[in-house]
Amino acid sequence: MEQRKPISTIRMRKMKQEGIPISVVTAYDYPSAKLAEEAGVDVLLVGDSLGNVVLGYESTLPVTIDDMVYHTRAVTRAVSTSFVVADMPFNTYHGSIDTTLSHAGRLMQEGRAKAVKMEGGKEIAAAVAACTSAGIPVMGHLGLTPQSVYQIGGYLIQGKTEQQAKKLLEDAQALEEAGAFSIVLELLTDEVAAYISSRLSIPTIGIGAGAGCDGQVLVFHDLLQYGSGSAPKKFVKTYANLGEQIRSGLAEYVKDVKTKQFPAQEHSFKGDGKVIDQLYGSSGSRGN
Repeated sequence: MEQRKPISTIRMRKMKQEGIPISVVTAYDYPSAKLAEEAGVDVLLVGDSLGNVVLGYESTLPVTIDDMVYHTRAVTRAVSTSFVVADMPFNTYHGSIDTTLSHAGRLMQEGRAKAVKMEGGKEIAAAVAACTSAGIPVMGHLGLTPQSVYQIGGYLIQGKTEQQAKKLLEDAQALEEAGAFSIVLELLTDEVAAYISSRLSIPTIGIGAGAGCDGQVLVFHDLLQYGSGSAPKKFVKTYANLGEQIRSGLAEYVKDVKTKQFPAQEHSFKGDGKVIDQLYGSSGSRGN
């Protein structure tokens, strides 16, 4: 089998030019990242969605830069070829440029990410330009931006009006001009996402944005149904139901423990009889 070469920003742009779709999975820890890379995933996104998926928050807003560094470091330890992008969490890149560079630098130095991701359009172009000038690759994120969900008014499909569509294109072009190497398009109408993708030289990564994007991203826990009680999403395809298998396995374990079927003889270790007798006396006087 031919050894896979590490994915880079240059390689991703070339994939767009050649019409090769880019596969992206959002992962948050070592084992999921390891499995994703072994499966051939091109890009691993350490998303601040870990707030909802892993940490149990109602939104991404409580996620801190320390959370992101911790989880990014776990993911990067698992991979050698997949390209790792880390989310800049809420309120870490809308202040001064120095503060933005400090937070992005932590994700690169401490987390060992290859790039960072920021939500927003023209309003963050200066921050994107500053990071790229400092040697920090930036992935943009337009459409449904979870960090602004309360301002947007909920998890609503974007690009449904002419005004929205025009602004989305302008924002995408502003991000490209600022130096972004790619842009995530989330919950856009298919037509708008495809049009934006055709107008950019950098790749777009869709999530709920149709097949016209240059790549697709899904959350590890969504596509494998690894979790409990998550609401079904129209844009997610289930490739395995790990949640049901895990639940069933755990229930069987509980049953075996309660009925003393586990551990059985094959799961136990026996000591040397002479040593046991020296420690505890003859076998007849040993306690349980």
